[in-house]
Amino acid sequence: MATRERTSSLIRRSLVRRCTIGAVVVALAAATGCGGGKDDAADGSSCKPSSGKVTLQYWSWVPGMQKAVDRWNGEHPDVQVKLKSTPAGNAGTYQNMSNALKAGKAPDLGQIEYDSLASFRLKDGLRDIAECPGVDGAQQKFVDWTWSQVGFGAGGKDGIWAVPQDTGPMALFYRKDIFDKLGLKAPRTWDEYAADAVRLKKAGKYITHYSQTDPNWFTGLLWQNKATMFQRDGDSWKVTVDRPESRQVADYWQKLIDDKLVATDLQGFSPALYKSWNDGEVVTWISAAWGYSTIRDNAKSTAGKWAVAPMPQWHPGDQRAGNWGGSTTAVLSGSKHPAEAARFALWLNTDPEALAILNREGGLYPAAKAGLDLPALKQPVDFYGKQRIFDLFARASANVDDGFTWGPTMTDTYRFISDGTAGAVGGKGTLADVLEQTQSQSVESLRKQSLDVTG
Repeated sequence: MATRERTSSLIRRSLVRRCTIGAVVVALAAATGCGGGKDDAADGSSCKPSSGKVTLQYWSWVPGMQKAVDRWNGEHPDVQVKLKSTPAGNAGTYQNMSNALKAGKAPDLGQIEYDSLASFRLKDGLRDIAECPGVDGAQQKFVDWTWSQVGFGAGGKDGIWAVPQDTGPMALFYRKDIFDKLGLKAPRTWDEYAADAVRLKKAGKYITHYSQTDPNWFTGLLWQNKATMFQRDGDSWKVTVDRPESRQVADYWQKLIDDKLVATDLQGFSPALYKSWNDGEVVTWISAAWGYSTIRDNAKSTAGKWAVAPMPQWHPGDQRAGNWGGSTTAVLSGSKHPAEAARFALWLNTDPEALAILNREGGLYPAAKAGLDLPALKQPVDFYGKQRIFDLFARASANVDDGFTWGPTMTDTYRFISDGTAGAVGGKGTLADVLEQTQSQSVESLRKQSLDVTG
């Protein structure tokens, strides 16, 4: 089973790793001609409970998931779940899941990140669970923007295709001891962050690293600035990767790179990055709620020296937050027991004990509103100087824009960003060039899927 560190890396790709919002995955049925409405299940049957004992297959990469499954199995003898622990989505699970769907051997349930739901919807890989018992009315149990991520189309008019599991609201992790020593406070704006980068460089430190391999982190920065990458235009897609709000983000970070104020030779979730944290060479990380355990588990010598603050803002007084990562529990199209699968997915992501297990064992930050009140998330965190850091993340989650839209070919778009970033960091072009190139490449990617593209 993957370690918590590896899971954090995977969830972020995205997760969401990742991601997760309102207009995110739109009415793909209208654009692709696949799938039906709420009364037209993928396999042509309604979502009625099965008779007799049921066994469900479930694929997930969350550490500790087996403990939650065991609890369910102990309480529900007529609906048993068999868990298969898998690599993270883009590390192999998505490809294996796609292959299994084609072969008619897919599991009943699968962990799928928000930014990949549209892709699986495009290939008819998901089951509409809107008519399954318990789903109607479940919306109120989840943070608003997460439910809009799983309901394609305005108000979920094109169905409900998964149950939200976790999220990745972003904030600023920083070495408070070093900031205090230099007379610095947590930066409230991006201008202050850049000014602090200059002060830190003079002290022989980098304010942060700029990874070439985390395009979903960069997407989280775009998200904060309301720079959605895709839009729906009637029955067509419009690619909006290269837009003024995105350029503002790209130009900002390009200047930090050009002025050598950020470390560009460190990749995310790498031993070299962890060493730089332990050595006090890199002193901030703009990351998601799950990042608390990544620092804690890999920079143990710095215990008590870190603190968390809101993301720096583009305009003083704003409270916007981005989101990096997050997953869902989806019922796949070949399931013969969608009612039971949906019932398990809802239980897994709303039951207080299940939420506690997934937070404690897997480091997940729950999408369920009840999960935000878990006792563990209300306690001071020793590693962060006894700060109640999750109160801050709860506020950040409430300030994530619910209009961010994922495209149906995000894997391609992420690859375009990652490939371009490697060149820009190496001095070949700029991040603004990456946006321009990714714009045209993403348009072509959509057209290869026979989707109608405008603009």
